[in-house]
Amino acid sequence: MFDVLTIAALVDELRKTLLRGRVQKVVQTAPLAIALEFYAGQRWGLVIDVSPQEPCSYLAHTVPAGDPEQVTPFLLLLRKYVRGARLVQVEQVPLERIIRLRFATVLVEEQRGRIERLPVETELVIELMGRHSNAILVATDGRILDALKRVTPEMSAARPVLPGRPYQPPPPQLKRDPRRLSTDAVDSLLLEGRPDQELTTALVQQLAGFSPQMAREAVYRAFGTTAVTVSEARDAPSGPERLATAIASVIEPLVTGQFAPTVYWSNGVPVAFSAIPLHYAQGLQAEAFPSISMAIERFLAERPQGEEIAGDRYAQRRRRVLAAIERERARVEARLHALEQERARAAEAERWRRMGEAILAALGELVPGQRELVVDDLRIPLDPDRTPVENAQAYFERYRKAKAAAEQVPLRIEETRLELEYLRQLEALAQVADTTETLETLRQEIGLTEGNTGERTKRGSQRKLRVWRTLRGDRIVVGRNARENDWITFSLARPEDAWLHARGLAGAHVIVQWAGAEDPDVLERAAALAAWYSEGRTGTRVSVDVTQRRHVRRIPGAAPGLVRYRNERTLAVRPRPPEDLGLLEG
Repeated sequence: MFDVLTIAALVDELRKTLLRGRVQKVVQTAPLAIALEFYAGQRWGLVIDVSPQEPCSYLAHTVPAGDPEQVTPFLLLLRKYVRGARLVQVEQVPLERIIRLRFATVLVEEQRGRIERLPVETELVIELMGRHSNAILVATDGRILDALKRVTPEMSAARPVLPGRPYQPPPPQLKRDPRRLSTDAVDSLLLEGRPDQELTTALVQQLAGFSPQMAREAVYRAFGTTAVTVSEARDAPSGPERLATAIASVIEPLVTGQFAPTVYWSNGVPVAFSAIPLHYAQGLQAEAFPSISMAIERFLAERPQGEEIAGDRYAQRRRRVLAAIERERARVEARLHALEQERARAAEAERWRRMGEAILAALGELVPGQRELVVDDLRIPLDPDRTPVENAQAYFERYRKAKAAAEQVPLRIEETRLELEYLRQLEALAQVADTTETLETLRQEIGLTEGNTGERTKRGSQRKLRVWRTLRGDRIVVGRNARENDWITFSLARPEDAWLHARGLAGAHVIVQWAGAEDPDVLERAAALAAWYSEGRTGTRVSVDVTQRRHVRRIPGAAPGLVRYRNERTLAVRPRPPEDLGLLEG
C-alpha cells in the first residue's frame, strides 16, 4: 500500500502543508520510529516509522509522545541539525518509495575563541521499502551523518549505511518505465513473459515502481478481472492496447497530482488504503479522505495489526520480541563498530614502532620542550613535558598494545559478525512465527549467542515439530526458531535428505525426508515453504538453495542455526503458505 502513488500523494501533501515550516521538536517513539513537530501556520507532526513489519510515514495533527528511554545517536544528531531548521525542499525520487526532505538551519559554534554562525543544510532521506526501510540523515557533501537503522557491510555488502560513508541510493530498477509505455512496449512485455504467469506478477516484475496493488488495478481496468494470465492478455481482443491504456490511467496521478485517498473496509475492518480509487475492490466499503495522511492514519488506527485480528496479545508479544531483538542488535553493532576502530588503530602499530625508534635515534638533536620531530616521511608529535626517552617509550607502549590487539581483534570481529547474523535469523523467524509457543522460544533465545549446547538440542527435540506430508508420504519439516533449525538439520535429518534455505536471506531450515525417489514437484513445494518462512515472504520470487543434508555443516563457535553448505542448486519460487500447496499436516 505504501507504493509510489502513496509516496507521491504524501510528498504533494507535505509540500502544500509543511514547506518553509520550522521544526520545533524531534522525538523518538520506538527503536525504529521518530516524529518531527513542525510549525507551519499550525502545529503538525510528521511520523516516520521504518520497522520492517509495517514501515510508514504520514502527517498527523498531534505529535506522538517520545519514549524517554529511546535516546540514540541518530536522535541527538536530528536535534542538532533538524530541530529549529526550516524545511526548504520536499522531493520524491522518481518511481521509488523514497522521500527527500531538505532542511536549512544556522549552527552556533565557537571557533578560535569567537562565536560563529554557520549556515548548514542537511537532508533526511526516508526510504519506505519493506524490510529495507530506513531514515538517513545526509550532509551537504553526501556523507551519511547517521541512520535510524545502521547497515553494516556484513548485512549488505552492496549498500552499507554507516556514519561517515557516502550515501548511495538504492540500485536503480532495471525495468520498463510505466510512464512511457506504448502499446508496442506492452506487446513486447507480454511476449517476454511466461504464458502461464499471472499478469499481475509479470507487471510487478517488469515495470519500475509498480506494486502488486497497482498491478491488480491495471489488470482489472483492462480486463474486468484480476485473474488473467500473460497468454490470456496477449490473446484478448486489443489486449496490449487495453493494458497500455489501463497502466497509463493508474499512474496518471504522478503527472496530474490528482489523488483520491481512500480506505477500504470489509465487515467493519479496514483492509486496504490507496491514493487512487481501486476498481477491483468491488464489494468492499470505500471511505474517501481529503488527504493521504488522513487515510493512512485512519487505516493504521482502526486496522488490527497483523495477527491482532486473532488477538491483541499475540501481536503485542511479537512486537516486544522484535523490539528486544532490535535492541540487542544495536548493542552488538556498536561493539562491532568499536572493534573495527580498534583494528584500524592496530594497523598503525608498525608506524608507532618506527616513531619510537626515530626518537631514540635523534636523542642528540632534541631540545627540551620540543613539540615535534620530522624524520623523512614521519611527522612525530612530542609531549614537551616528557623527556625524549619517555616520548619514545610512550610510542613503544602504544605499539605493544596495538600489536596485542591485532592478534585478538579479527577473531572477535568474526564472532561479533556471527552474532549479528544470528540476530538477523531470530528477527526473520519472529516475523513469520505463527504460534505463541514459537514467539516465547524466540524470546528465550535472545542473548543466547555462545553457540549450540547439548541442553538446547535436548529441548529442541522435545518440541512438537512443524511437519507436512505429501500424498506419497514424503515428510517436510520446517524449523520455527534457531535451536529448532539446528535440531532438525543435525539431529533429525538423514544424510540423504534434502535441505533447503532461502538464499542470502534469514529464515527457516527446511528438510524433505523422501518416501521414494526425489520428486521435483515436492521439492518445489518445499522451496515455496522455505521462501514463505523467510525474510522473502513478501517477494514475488525468491531464490532457494537446495542440497543434501550431508553437505551442511555448523559454523564452529557460532550460535544455533548458522551453517555453511556446498553442492547446492538454486530454485526460483514464489513464496506460498502451506495451505496453498496441497500438503497434509503432520
